[in-house]
Amino acid sequence: MRLIRLALPIVGAQLAQVGMGTVDVAMTGHASATDLAAVSIGSSLWLPLVLFMIGTLMGLTPIVAQHVGARRFGDIRPAVQQALWVAAVLGLACALGIRTLATPLFTLMSVPDDVFALAMRYLTGVAYGLPAIALYETLRFYSDGMGHTRASLQFALFGLGVNVIANYVLIFGGDGLVALFGAFVPDTLQAIPARGAAGCGIATAISMWSMFLAMLLYTKLAPAYTRARFGTAFSWPALSPIGELLRVGLPVGVAIFAEVSLFTLIALFLAGYGEIVISAHTVALNFSSVLFMLPLSLGMALTVRVGQALGRGKLRHARFVAFNGVLCALAAAFVIDVILVVAGPFAVSLYTSNPAVQHLAIQLLLIATLYQFSDALQVSIAGALRGYKDTRIIMVVTLLSYWGVGVGLGNLLGRGMSGVFEGLGVYGYWIGLIAGLSVAAALLGRRLLRTSRLSRFSAAGP
Repeated sequence: MRLIRLALPIVGAQLAQVGMGTVDVAMTGHASATDLAAVSIGSSLWLPLVLFMIGTLMGLTPIVAQHVGARRFGDIRPAVQQALWVAAVLGLACALGIRTLATPLFTLMSVPDDVFALAMRYLTGVAYGLPAIALYETLRFYSDGMGHTRASLQFALFGLGVNVIANYVLIFGGDGLVALFGAFVPDTLQAIPARGAAGCGIATAISMWSMFLAMLLYTKLAPAYTRARFGTAFSWPALSPIGELLRVGLPVGVAIFAEVSLFTLIALFLAGYGEIVISAHTVALNFSSVLFMLPLSLGMALTVRVGQALGRGKLRHARFVAFNGVLCALAAAFVIDVILVVAGPFAVSLYTSNPAVQHLAIQLLLIATLYQFSDALQVSIAGALRGYKDTRIIMVVTLLSYWGVGVGLGNLLGRGMSGVFEGLGVYGYWIGLIAGLSVAAALLGRRLLRTSRLSRFSAAGP
């Protein structure tokens, strides 16, 4: 039950953060098709970089959790302070990176000139918020490691609210203010110009800074952090705690980047199959990804519970928590399968009214039921391994399974072999996805068995 109590706020927080992207797409789509294309293309550039950054900072959660379990509250302060240094550097690097990479990548992708210009303005706005989201996520993972996951939900919802309001004002200008506040808007404010995709980028940055500043104030004042408040005293970067964070977190960042790039590569491979296939793939993947937030959140909660158990020296309990959490993830996968089968057609109808797209998307959702168990297994096991700080294997397995098996087999089955068999098209790529996730689940499961057994035996002594 404690695992579920930890996981539920994380589920809400993850859905709220996904909701920000959904709101951006929906609102710019009502501005113009060009604005929507600019935001979609711009997001495909900055999101993978930010997810890599967030994955790296996620290493703070097991570090804090183990200190909490061992009652070493004094060690939490320097760990968080040094993580904030890393976050600031990563945030600035990502901001500079998207500005540097955008022009050559958009040129390589042959982005139309009008979309190119809008996408650059959108990315310029987003770039100003990336240091803030890095700092926010650091404080979030500090809070999660303390076992106070409700803060993640509270401030994700706060950020979503700020994002919606800022989008109305900056995307639609005065018309957006009128839509929000009606006749109470003065004539001078009604003259505010609509900024479209560029305004969406600025709104995203505003929501990021709002989340960070609110979370910073909360962690400074809330009683839940009294024993491990990271303080205001200035501290220069120190190699040892930064090295520990990178040792634990960097492989997680690479693993998340590899997973994101798997779906990006599949989308690129499908580009030549026509708009029906691309649209159906996007719809099915988006809906199943929303449902994936449940096992993902269980995995994040497992990191906290396993880390705290290890910090208290209760190694058998840590093993019990890890495998109990995996069983909970399998139960969540069963629930997701039921939702995909029962509610899938209705959900698809909310995305599109095109009969051809609907038909193919529903078929893909049925295929998606086949990989829910392996997906839930791999994400929950990875969460448990993070609790053990055993993260390098996650990176190795992810690269092998996703890029080797998932992309390789998917491309082979999708395109076929001349004179041997015809390609299966989009179905082949989804079969490759199933295979990649299954291999990852099997390899990570074997690693968890080994890690938990060795940890228990080493504690028992000779």
